[in-house]
Amino acid sequence: MPNGGKNRRIHPGSGRRKAAAFPKGRLLKSEEAEAIAGLLGERPRRRDMLIEYLHLVQDAEGCLPAGHMQALGEELKIPMAEIYEVASFYAHFDIVRDGEERPAPVTVRVCDSLSCMMAGAGKVIAELKKKAPDTVRILRAPCMGRCDTAPVCEAGYRHLDRIDAGMVLKAVEEGRLHADIPAYKDFKSYEKDGGYSILKTCLSGERQVEKVVELLSGSGLRGLGGAGFPTGRKWSLVRAEPGPRLMAVNADEGEPGTFKDRFYLETSPHAFLEGMLIGAWAVEAEAVYIYLRDEYPAVREILLKEIAAVEGAGLADHTKIHLRRGAGAYICGEESAMIESIEGKRGLPRHRPPYVAQVGLFNRPTLVNNVETLYWVPEILDKGADWFASQGKGDAEGLRSYSVSGRVKEPGVKLVAAGTTARELVEDHCGGMLEGHAFKGYLPGGASGGILPASMSDIPLEFGKLEEHGCFVGSHAVIVLSDRDDMKAVALNLMKFFEDESCGQCTPCRNGTEKAVKLMAAGQWDPDMLEDLACVMADASICGLGQAAPNPLRSVLKFFPEDLK
Repeated sequence: MPNGGKNRRIHPGSGRRKAAAFPKGRLLKSEEAEAIAGLLGERPRRRDMLIEYLHLVQDAEGCLPAGHMQALGEELKIPMAEIYEVASFYAHFDIVRDGEERPAPVTVRVCDSLSCMMAGAGKVIAELKKKAPDTVRILRAPCMGRCDTAPVCEAGYRHLDRIDAGMVLKAVEEGRLHADIPAYKDFKSYEKDGGYSILKTCLSGERQVEKVVELLSGSGLRGLGGAGFPTGRKWSLVRAEPGPRLMAVNADEGEPGTFKDRFYLETSPHAFLEGMLIGAWAVEAEAVYIYLRDEYPAVREILLKEIAAVEGAGLADHTKIHLRRGAGAYICGEESAMIESIEGKRGLPRHRPPYVAQVGLFNRPTLVNNVETLYWVPEILDKGADWFASQGKGDAEGLRSYSVSGRVKEPGVKLVAAGTTARELVEDHCGGMLEGHAFKGYLPGGASGGILPASMSDIPLEFGKLEEHGCFVGSHAVIVLSDRDDMKAVALNLMKFFEDESCGQCTPCRNGTEKAVKLMAAGQWDPDMLEDLACVMADASICGLGQAAPNPLRSVLKFFPEDLK
């Protein structure tokens, strides 16, 4: 009998093995089971809570030990293979197998996305890796939504802005590793200034849903997370679907260069919460799920406190608010991938149709809105559709929050008229270019929106205006580039981001981004080969990530031929 079969017995005459005399696979230890039971306490044992509970374990243990994952699977009645499948999908979970060494007690994640690398993040990373003690782990990480204060890092759960290596190591040495909560308008201040008055008129019956939807439609308010779908129309479509209905809020702004949602959540969270509760009222959503990116720990603390205040005041009795925590996956900014993640699964985009407005969260019709979209709802209902619509320039309607970073003197969130141009942002709202830098180009819509030369900076940054040039405005994240920037290096940085963040579900995106990085990093570009690869990725990828990943590459080929030499 082959080695290893000595503990199995053969049933005479059958040719089949009997069951092993002991359970196969890893044996769960009692202390592991007790640790998970104690950690979960009275929390419900539901499948959709898996990612939340993985965070509980990671926060308590500093990683995900194999035994704790197995015990969690036993508690939730989920196979160990599925637990591993979900945990390994997300960047912020550290799986530790039996016998493996646990990660260092402190993790420092340094952003290596475009704005931070332009500001010197690469040098900081190299210096930290040389000087950090063994108790500190240094990792490169994608955009943290703080591009205006680049370069940045997250030490433990604390964000540090405009960093150098010494600053980071000092913060770690002093134990300053918890989220720093900024000053913001809390529930009492917001209500004192008239906040929640619009919601109260909705709940009391003074306003009809049809009139509310009509106002939003007349205002020109659109989805401001990237797609730009008319808000009033979306609410109508979801409301027309048979109940029960749900609502999901996309607060997973992972597009490099984008930080406007964080700005509003850290300054006036109740304007957003009031808009969200009006939306839940309008579509009669039984529950609302806020999906917040894990890179925003301070926002999470704010929302936990302020949601409790809203519920305590009886303003959320018509729905149930759930705050869900992402785990480091850019793909979950795509609405169907976000819904999969809320359900406790890997964030894989769904094939459509059906659309989430028809079959969304837990297979129910689901209203999905972005944070900034909901932020404007109370003010539009208070001041009227014409007030908001008239703020735009030309044929654009409304106000826009442009996240501006890069080679400008005064980066930040710029609240200006829709249809503002990149040149106006740079010259009139950002104090001009940095000293010694000349305006060379810009990203109009973050990593996926393409790159345009400065000679085309008078095009309105608005939905439908840039598509003919192979670009789009998306989430209105504008990264300004100068004559000191190598466009090949810029495009390579962006393609590496897409390679890391591809969910891996479809071949054109999974293999296409990897192949593109290799070709682009080789030195001399082959334009024909790269264009062929870009065409396949754009035409055949399942979702917007793979479809938009070639945009920066194609832009450099088209608009910056001088940088290819």
